[in-house]
Amino acid sequence: SLNELTALSPVDGRYASKTSALREYCSESGLIRRRVIVELAWFKALCNEPGILELPGLSAKASDFIDQLAANFSVADSQAVKDIESVTNHDVKAVEYFLKEQFRNIPELAQRAEFLHFACTSEDINNLAYALMLRDMYQDLLQPRLMELQQSLLRLANTHSAQAMLSRTHGQAASPTTLGKELANVAHRLQRQLRQLSQQPYLGKINGAVGNYNAHLAAYPEVNWPALAQGFVESLGLQWNPYTTQIEPHDWMAELFHIQLRINTVLIDFCRDTWGYISLGYFRQKTVAGEVGSSTMPHKVNPIDFENAEGNFGLSNALLAHLAEKLPISRWQRDLTDSTSLRSIGTIYGHQLIALASLDRGMSKLEVDSARMEQDLEWNWEVLAEPLQTVMRRYGLANPYEQLKELTRGKRMGREEFAGLIQTLDIPADARAALLALTPQNYSGLAAWLAKDLARE
Repeated sequence: SLNELTALSPVDGRYASKTSALREYCSESGLIRRRVIVELAWFKALCNEPGILELPGLSAKASDFIDQLAANFSVADSQAVKDIESVTNHDVKAVEYFLKEQFRNIPELAQRAEFLHFACTSEDINNLAYALMLRDMYQDLLQPRLMELQQSLLRLANTHSAQAMLSRTHGQAASPTTLGKELANVAHRLQRQLRQLSQQPYLGKINGAVGNYNAHLAAYPEVNWPALAQGFVESLGLQWNPYTTQIEPHDWMAELFHIQLRINTVLIDFCRDTWGYISLGYFRQKTVAGEVGSSTMPHKVNPIDFENAEGNFGLSNALLAHLAEKLPISRWQRDLTDSTSLRSIGTIYGHQLIALASLDRGMSKLEVDSARMEQDLEWNWEVLAEPLQTVMRRYGLANPYEQLKELTRGKRMGREEFAGLIQTLDIPADARAALLALTPQNYSGLAAWLAKDLARE
C-alpha cells in the first residue's frame, strides 16, 4: 500500500504532510472531479439553448440532481470512473459513461443522456478542467501562502528598517545598507510578480475536434455555437479562446508558469542570501530541542531549511520551465505530449509548497545578531572612501577618486585614518564636519526610509 515509505516521489512520501492540501486540486481525483463539473455544466448549457429542441429546460428536480452530483463528487466516485477506464482505456470517455449511469436514476435525464459530452472532443473537457484546477489551486492555496510570505517580509523590513548592515557586492565589503532595506527589496520583487500572477487570465475553449464546430453545425446548423461556447466558458469564470486547434494552445499556461518560475527564482535568491548571512553570523538560528545538526559535529546548527527550500524551488522551476516550453507546441492539430506532461502539475506545486513550508520554518528560527553586524561595520571604515571622493568631486578637488583609490584599495583603514584624511581636505567647514560625523553605521543613505516606505504601502 502507498505510504510515506513506499511512495516513489518525496512529494507524496517524505513531504506528504506539507503537500496533502494539493490533493484536492492536482490529484487524479481532483482532475476527474473537474471533468465531471465541466461535463455537467455543458449539459446544462445545452439544455438552456433554445435552438436545441430535443433538450427542453430541465425540471427543478433534474437540475438539483445535476448540481448535487457535481458538488458531492467524491474520491469513491473517482474510483468508479477509474474502474470504467480500466475497460475503456480512455479517461474522459470513462467520465461520460459514469455520468450516464448516474442519469439512469432520473428518468428525465436518462432520456437525454446522449447529450452528455455532446459534440465534444476530450480536450474540450480537459482544457477547461485543467484551467479550473490551476485557478482554484492558486486562489485557494498558493496565493494565500505567497501573500502571507510577502507580508512577513514587509513586517521584518519595517522592524529592521534601521539595522545597519555592511553590503557585500562581489562578496566584498561595500557601501552599508540596512537589513530592513534588503528584506524590502525581496518583498518588492515578490509583490511585483504576485501582481502579475493575480492578473493572469485562465483560458478555455469548447469548439470540437479541430476547433471549427464541425460536429456542432452538422447537428444544429441554426445555433450560434461560438456565442454559446463563449458564454459557457465565461460562465466557468474562465476567459474564452476563440481560435484553437483540437487543443487550447496553452500559451496562457506558459505565461502562468513563467510568472511562477520567477517567483521561485526570487525566493531562491533570498534563500541563498540568507544562507550567506547566517554564515557571516548576521543571523543566529534558534535551536530546537532534540534536533541534530551533524552526525559527528555536535555544535552544528545548519541552515537546512533554506537549503531545502532552495532545492525544492529549483525542482519546481525545472518542471515549470519544461512545461512552459513544451505545452504551446503540438504537432499539427493535436498530439498527446501535452496530456502526459500536464499530469506533473501536482509535482510542480508539491515542490513549491515544500519549499514554502521550509522557508517559513527557516524564517521563524532567525534571530538578528546586531552586535555581529556592528562589528563587521567597524572593521570596514574603508567603505567611507565612496562619500569622501564624492564630496571632493563636488568641491572641485583634483583626482578625488584616484587619491582615495591609492589610499584605500585593498587596504584596511580605521576611524583615526579617515578623520586625519578629512582634516587635510580643502573643503568648507560644514562639509568637513558632515564627513567627520559619518561612520559605517550611519552611512546608509535612504535605506531605512525606503524599507519603512514599502511597509507603509
